[in-house]
Amino acid sequence: MPASTTDKPLSIVYITPALYLRGGVERVLTMKANYLADSLGYDVTIILTEGKDKPYAYPLSDRVRVVNLDIGFEQLWTCSFVKKIVVYLRKQRRYRRLLTAELMRLRPDITDSLLRREINFITSIKDGSRKIGELHVNRANYRNFEAGETNALKALFARLWMRNLVGHLRRLDRFVVLTEEDRAAWSELHNVVAIPNPVAFRHAQQSPLTEHRVIAVGRYVYQKGFDMLLEAWQSVERRCPSWRLDIFGDGDRQPYELMIDRLQLDRRRCQLHPSTQDIQQEYAASSLCVFSSRFEGLSMALLEAAACGLPMVSFACPCGPRDVITDGTDGLLVQNGDVAQLAYKMVWLMQRPDEIVRMGHAAASKAKRYSMEQIGARWKQLFDDVMAR
Repeated sequence: MPASTTDKPLSIVYITPALYLRGGVERVLTMKANYLADSLGYDVTIILTEGKDKPYAYPLSDRVRVVNLDIGFEQLWTCSFVKKIVVYLRKQRRYRRLLTAELMRLRPDITDSLLRREINFITSIKDGSRKIGELHVNRANYRNFEAGETNALKALFARLWMRNLVGHLRRLDRFVVLTEEDRAAWSELHNVVAIPNPVAFRHAQQSPLTEHRVIAVGRYVYQKGFDMLLEAWQSVERRCPSWRLDIFGDGDRQPYELMIDRLQLDRRRCQLHPSTQDIQQEYAASSLCVFSSRFEGLSMALLEAAACGLPMVSFACPCGPRDVITDGTDGLLVQNGDVAQLAYKMVWLMQRPDEIVRMGHAAASKAKRYSMEQIGARWKQLFDDVMAR
C-alpha cells in the first residue's frame, strides 16, 4: 500500500552534490526541503557527495536529515585529463555502491535526483521508491555553461551524451523542468512536467519606485550577459543622465571593470558590486531590473525583482523570461542578444514613470504565483500523483 494512504508521513530523499555553495540550486532545494518537512510533515533526507563538515549556505530545518557519502568528485577539478577518467570511474563505482546501500536502508517513498552523476543508474536501484528527476537549466545549455570553441568531436560527444541521458530520463516516473518553454523542448519524452522555482522572499519589501536606479543581479560570468548590458548602458546613460546602474553578484568582476573603462562609462553611475546578504533591500532601492542573460533555467533574480514590485526589461532568452514576463504588462521583452533594443526599451521605460508604477504593481501581483506555498502545493500534487500510480 502506498505510504500516502497510511498515517506514515511521505518519505522523500533528495540527491545533490553539496549544500555549502551559495547557488540557486542549493537555495531552492533548501527552501523546498524545509517547507516539505516543516509545513507538510514529510520525512525528508538529503544525500550529498561533497562538502563534508562544511557549513550549509542556507538555513536548513532541524527536521531535514542530511547524509554525506563523502565521495569527493570535486577532486576531478584538479586532475589531468587521463587521470580524471581513472579517478572518475573509481569514484562513480563507489558512489553507486554507497548510494544503493543508503537507499536500501532508508526505503523512501520517493527519490528525487537533481540530475547529476546518479542519473546514470538511479532507476536501476530497487529500493521500491518512485524516481523523479529535476533539471535547473534549460535543455539547450545543459552541457554548455560557458562560451568556448567547439569542434566535431565535441559535437559528436554531446549528441551521444544527450541520447544516453534521454534514455535514462525516459525511465523516471516524472521529469521536472522549470518552464513550459523548456518542457516543450523535451518532445521525445512523455513524463515531463513544469514546476517553477519558488521566490525566496517570504514577505518581500516593496520598492516605492521613486529611485532612478537600475539593478542587475547574477554571477559575473558569460552566461549572465553583463558585457551586453554594459554596452547597452553606454547608450542609456547619455539619454537618461539622472539614472544609474548597479550590478550585484559573485565572481570575477575585473573583465567587466575593464569594459567600463573601455566604454568610458561614468563610474559614479555604473558600479559593480559583490553579492550581498540583503539583496532584497537593493531591489527595494531600485525602480527597474534589467536581465541580460544569454540563457537560463529560471532565474531567481527575475522572481525576486518581481516580488519586490520591480518592472523588468529582459532578453527573451531560453528559458524563463517568457514564462515570468508578460510583455507590456509587467515588463518588456527584448529579442535575445539585441543590445540596441535592450537600450531602447530601458530608455522607453525610464522616460515613463507612470508605466514603471503600473508594470511594477503588475509584477508584484504575478509574483504571488511563485510563493513557496503555491509552488509547494504543486510539488505535493506531483508526489500524490506519482504515489497513486
